Amino acid sequence: MFNQKSKSETFNEAPAQGGASIIASGTTLKGDITSNGDIRIDGTLQGNIICTAKVVIGANGVVVGDVGGQQADIMGKVTGTIKVKELLQLKGGSQVNGNLYAGKLQIEPSANFNGQCHMTAVSNGSSNGISGLGERKSEKPVEVAA
Repeated sequence: MFNQKSKSETFNEAPAQGGASIIASGTTLKGDITSNGDIRIDGTLQGNIICTAKVVIGANGVVVGDVGGQQADIMGKVTGTIKVKELLQLKGGSQVNGNLYAGKLQIEPSANFNGQCHMTAVSNGSSNGISGLGERKSEKPVEVAA
């Protein structure tokens, strides 16, 4: 009467590509996250992030696991390996304990990073944010302790 579409037709439609996902402050999630769109973590995640777009860890965000994506901005805490194809930014007040793999790296003076940094060549042929990284590293890893 009001709408001629059946319920099965409306739920089978493909979701919009590129939408952003947010894990809000006060939320704790255990498990891995895979996303084709941007993702922002303001809560706590105990698991890995595999993203083909941009990953943002907010100032209150905590990730215990590996992070992979096209780009990443870290303002909170990450314990694990971070692999980014393009630009990785460690913002002021961030705390990272783990190894970094990035095409480009920007670290603000008040960021805290403990681990090794590997500058990698950007691979255009991979389908997700973390494959292909680590294949070509600089000859000497740089160890940084703030």
